[in-house]
Amino acid sequence: MKKKNLIIFGTRPEAIKMAPLVKALLRNDVFETKVCVTAQHREMLDQVLDFFEITPDYDLDLMKPGQNLYGLTAAIITGLQPVLEEFNPDYVYVHGDTTTTMGSSIAGFYSGAKVCHVEAGLRTFNKNSPFPEEINRTITGHIADYHFAPTQTSFDNLRNEGISKENILITGNTVIDALFESVSKVDNLEDLEILNLKSELDFTKRIILVTGHRRENHGQGFINICNALKEIGERVDNVQIIYPVHLNPKVQKPVYDILGKQENIKLIAPLAYPAFVWLMNKCELVITDSGGVQEEAPSLGKPVLVMRDTTERPEAVDAGTVILVGTDTKKIVSETMDLMGNTERYKTMSKLHNPYGDGKASKRIVEFIKNLN
Repeated sequence: MKKKNLIIFGTRPEAIKMAPLVKALLRNDVFETKVCVTAQHREMLDQVLDFFEITPDYDLDLMKPGQNLYGLTAAIITGLQPVLEEFNPDYVYVHGDTTTTMGSSIAGFYSGAKVCHVEAGLRTFNKNSPFPEEINRTITGHIADYHFAPTQTSFDNLRNEGISKENILITGNTVIDALFESVSKVDNLEDLEILNLKSELDFTKRIILVTGHRRENHGQGFINICNALKEIGERVDNVQIIYPVHLNPKVQKPVYDILGKQENIKLIAPLAYPAFVWLMNKCELVITDSGGVQEEAPSLGKPVLVMRDTTERPEAVDAGTVILVGTDTKKIVSETMDLMGNTERYKTMSKLHNPYGDGKASKRIVEFIKNLN
C-alpha cells in the first residue's frame, strides 16, 4: 500500500520552498501525494503555482479582506478537517513558520497523521521577533513527528528542546533546490514582468535590490529605513535602487512619502517570483528584512544587509554572507557605502560558502520518508 502524503502551504514563500518537494514526492511511485493550499495569500501564491506548474488537489481559499490572526488560525484548522477526513494521509507536511504552518500542524495532529516539518529548528528565542513567526515555528516544532532541519544550528536547537535525534534530518534548505531550478528557467522565460524590467531599468548602473515588509519594522523602523535608502541614493555614484514595495499601507506610506521623488530610486509593484529571481541575479547588493532572501541571495553571490535586529538564520551571519544592520539609518548607510566602495570586501563576501545547502534537500527528505517503517 502506498504511503499517503498531504503537503499543505498557504503563502508565496511556502509555495516556493515546497515546490521542489512536491515534485520529488510526485515523481516517486511509492507515494500517493496530494497538495492542499490554504491560500492565506491568494494572488502571490497563484503566481508561484503557475510558475512551478503545480495544481492543488484542495484549495481552501481562505484569504479575506481585513484578515486577522484569530480568524485565520481558526479557519485553517476547521477548513482542513474535511480534507484530512477525506484523504486520511499518513504524513502531513508543513513548512517553516506561517500561520498556515502552525494551524496545519495542529489539524494534522488532530487527524492522527505524522506531521513532517520542513525548515525546522529555526529560532531567534524572542517570541515577539519575528511576530508571530517565532511562536508559529516553535509550536509546530513541538507537534511535529519528523523535523527536516536546514543546518547543524537548527538541528542543535531542536536537540536542546528535547527532540530525539532519530527524528531530525539535516537536509539543507529546499529554497536552494527551488532557486537553482528557477535561475536557469527565468533566463529563457518570455515573462512580461521580466521584459518590463529590462526596458524600464538602467542596468548600466549599479543595482541595489531592496525588499521590506516585516511587522516589527512598521512605524519608526520604516522611516529609518527609507531615510537610509534616500541617503544611499544621494551618496553612491552611478547607483539605481530598485524597491518592489509591499502592498501594506503601513509600508507604502513612508516609502512613497520619503522616496517617491528620488530620481535614482525606482519604486515598483511587488514582483512575481520569476521576475524577482531574475532581478536578484542581476543586482549587485540586496538590502532586505526577508528571511528567505537571506538564504537565496548568497547562492547567487550577492551580499545581503538584513534590516532586522535578530535573525533565525544565524548561520548566514556566522558564515559572513549576511550582515545584520537592523533599522539603524547610520548602520544601513555605512555598511552599504563600504560594500559598494570596498572591492576586496565585496568580492570576499560574494564568494563565501552559502550554509543553506546544495540543492538536494528535497531528495534527502524523500529518501528519509521512504525508509520509514
